Amino acid sequence: MAAEEGAASAADPHALAALAERTAAEAGRVAAGGQEGIGVLDTKSTPTDVVTEMDRRVEELVRKRLLEARPGDAVLGEEGGEEAGADGGVRWIVDPIDGTVNYLYGREEWAVSIAAEAEGRIVAGAVVAPRLGDTYTAVLGAGSFCNGAPLRVGPAPEPALALVATGFGYDPRRRAHQAEVLRSVLPRVRDIRRGGSAAIDICSLARGRADAYYERGLNWWDWAAAGLVAREAGLRVEGLRGAPPGDAMTIVAGPGLFESLHAMLEPLGADTDGPD
Repeated sequence: MAAEEGAASAADPHALAALAERTAAEAGRVAAGGQEGIGVLDTKSTPTDVVTEMDRRVEELVRKRLLEARPGDAVLGEEGGEEAGADGGVRWIVDPIDGTVNYLYGREEWAVSIAAEAEGRIVAGAVVAPRLGDTYTAVLGAGSFCNGAPLRVGPAPEPALALVATGFGYDPRRRAHQAEVLRSVLPRVRDIRRGGSAAIDICSLARGRADAYYERGLNWWDWAAAGLVAREAGLRVEGLRGAPPGDAMTIVAGPGLFESLHAMLEPLGADTDGPD
């Protein structure tokens, strides 16, 4: 897409979604091609919170492609931080490799996630998991799709029959508290799954591959695109007590099950790292 075309489509979420999908697909091919033999380049919050050379390379590619098409936009990326835009119209939220530890170990459960934010709302997004062969896309008010097929969830099961996905942070104190929360939740649901990529886990709910998801410690780029996929498929994506999803807590589930899972998590201090 030429820069002029990108500027002209500033208010068109479908064009933003198409750009996100193309860019994530290209970035995913580059990352998949370089996965073999990749090593740790750096760490962030803890020694287990790793960054690979490919994380940075992929984010640089994504930024380049987005700004070639839309030079006035802002970009917020996990590795490179925020790059202000010239016109204040659209901000892109980028996770170059969601599931970096999976990627480092040669596993398939990782994805490139790109969302477009306009006027404070996520209006378009794409999550591409190249090793799984899955491409998720969504446009605000126009539905979500996996590999071109529309996504729509059915009625949520009772908690005792719900398969619940979750994830864990990197800080040892937080992980210990998350383990205590898990001990309380596990006997009250069908089972627990931990895939290692929040974006894939959340998107998988829209396909019926799990019934609910919760996690403390997610950043904006972890769930921005996937959250739109989930919402457009009929799921609730929120935090505790009416708060927006994010670092304190993210819960994703269908109506009915959402309220039940929220009721389990709220009294457990699931939005804290435990008692001092």
